[in-house]
Amino acid sequence: MSKRIRKKKVRSLVIGHLERISSKIFSDFPKQLTDLIGKQHGVYALYKGSRLYYVGLATNLRGRIKQHLRDKHAGKWDKFSLYLVRKADHIKELETLIMRVAKPAGNVGGGRLPKADNLKSELEANIKNEQIKQLRGLLGGRLPKKAIKKRTSRVKRQLAPGKPTLAPYIKKAFRIQGTYKGKTYKAVVNKSGSIRFEGKLYNSPSMAGKAARKRSTNGWTFWKYKNAKGEWVKLDELRK
Repeated sequence: MSKRIRKKKVRSLVIGHLERISSKIFSDFPKQLTDLIGKQHGVYALYKGSRLYYVGLATNLRGRIKQHLRDKHAGKWDKFSLYLVRKADHIKELETLIMRVAKPAGNVGGGRLPKADNLKSELEANIKNEQIKQLRGLLGGRLPKKAIKKRTSRVKRQLAPGKPTLAPYIKKAFRIQGTYKGKTYKAVVNKSGSIRFEGKLYNSPSMAGKAARKRSTNGWTFWKYKNAKGEWVKLDELRK
């Protein structure tokens, strides 16, 4: 008797969309548009011809887009797209992602991702480490003294106080732990905000989590710490 493996159904984030619709629909067919999308929430984009002009979010998409026909954006767009989102939790992040990628002329600033780690410094460190390994191979396993000193100073700068992601949220060292596939991993957050895990220092919870799980990890939800009540809670609580 063969066993059937039932795949878990993944619910889509975007549940409906309208793209490149003329702004005239608000005057010509307002009822039909209202009947279709009501007061649902999501992300929208305004276009002038084929050029993206503005990106925004709204709990009432129809009302917000219609408002732009008479506010400071009036006359600067003639088409719009809207995307209905299942949950409102991530609407702001979706808007920010679009703004950072497309950089619409009508949006001021590029948008911030305060809960996301900037992985550029970790990528830079990984590349430098690989370059060191390659240099060792070329020189028979040995490095010139200058190269060794240069590498050491860069590592120190990378882990200098103020750089680690956790630095703004802590005042003293404490222990953290995370569980993956039944195994518990333990680490220490230093006073500087860097994380010591298995003898190595990491500048972000996500990089330390990746070292533990051997795969990309959201360290803010993987690692837990004891709060004032003695309860183990997600590291993300520090940012709230």
